[in-house]
Amino acid sequence: MEQYGKILLFAMPVFLILVLLEKWYGWYKGNEKVYNMDMLSSLTSGITMVTKNILGLSITILSYELLVNKLALTQIKPSWLTFPIAFIAIDFSHYWIHRLEHKINFFWNSHIVHHSSEEFNLACALRQPISSFIKLFTFLLLPAALLGVPSIVIATITPIHFFAQFWYHTRYIDRMGFIEKILVTPSHHRVHHAINKEYLDKNLSQIFIVWDKLFGTFQQELPDVPPVYGITRPVQTWNPIKINAQHMWLLITDSWRTKSIKDKFRIWVMPTGWRPADVEEKYPVFKINDVYHFEKYGKKNPLVLSTWTWVQMLILFFFVSYLLGNIATIGNPNMFIYGFFVFMYVYALTELMDGSKYAIVWEFLKAAIGIAAIFYIGDWFGVNSFYPWVSKALIGYFILSVGVTGWLAIYKKNDASSLILAS
Repeated sequence: MEQYGKILLFAMPVFLILVLLEKWYGWYKGNEKVYNMDMLSSLTSGITMVTKNILGLSITILSYELLVNKLALTQIKPSWLTFPIAFIAIDFSHYWIHRLEHKINFFWNSHIVHHSSEEFNLACALRQPISSFIKLFTFLLLPAALLGVPSIVIATITPIHFFAQFWYHTRYIDRMGFIEKILVTPSHHRVHHAINKEYLDKNLSQIFIVWDKLFGTFQQELPDVPPVYGITRPVQTWNPIKINAQHMWLLITDSWRTKSIKDKFRIWVMPTGWRPADVEEKYPVFKINDVYHFEKYGKKNPLVLSTWTWVQMLILFFFVSYLLGNIATIGNPNMFIYGFFVFMYVYALTELMDGSKYAIVWEFLKAAIGIAAIFYIGDWFGVNSFYPWVSKALIGYFILSVGVTGWLAIYKKNDASSLILAS
């Protein structure tokens, strides 16, 4: 866990810099495609995923180590050859995991957040789930287990495989010639994130596009069909915690409301988006039918709100960096208090971004948790050993943050038209 935190402590600022560079490049070219609120929603989503992972809030039903110990036909010692074998095995398994997530209602819940943006940019790569508390698909690594690939190799390659999927989430790289035949490229992945009927549920590979070509899910980007991004039932919120729960809540309520006993059970394993006929008729959910004519969510916002949101985002970045760099020192159970505070911070911030009238309530709760933690522990999770003034400064920040949020959420709620708008 501590080593994972150090890796993320290095990776987070790199990703942030690249996201900002892409935004600058779009502005420089006069073709801005990275909008503030959408990007900030993606960044907060990445932060919730990082926090969940660093706290170890997931359970693996079947571990890879158990698979390799019980089923290996041979034993391979770690060498330069085992790493490409492991990489290919992981990519193969993730193709099928990805395919199941797109095809089955229950599994779509753990993937919906990644597709929830109505834009396509590097920040979208950071939209990752926190709703997958139970890991079910280790058995798809069976080929690697049969070959006896050591678990340490799988553990080493897995984060590399994950980080290698970041770069192709962009509109600014066109077709890449021969590389298109082997690897997933931005063109391939633009197709994957599109909701055009020609593109839906295509290009499920993560590194090697050959899996799609082998198993019939490949679709080339068409020059006369510009990709339209998002999901057909738009989430209409910037709050990543809500996005992670939306589809599951719909499944639960549909299962409860339908009068068909059969539908109460089969809804979970039916194709993604399927709903019982009686529920769909009585409780309709908005769905995009014409992908070329619909209003995107919250594209323009008051400049003062965008500015304050960026300030809050940078402060959140430092909070999370401190957690990642000091997870061992913070220890148990304090790290879970810290994690709860981070989630509350994200919830309060994104409720403000959504213009929710309850944003001030969530901001007050965030501040109360932060101040209570300082008095309970004696400082901000050991920071006084480095900088004795920080805890007092944080109390001042929490009070100020409640005040500014209250001003934005209440007094300026009906006066947005008088403020300069920013994308």
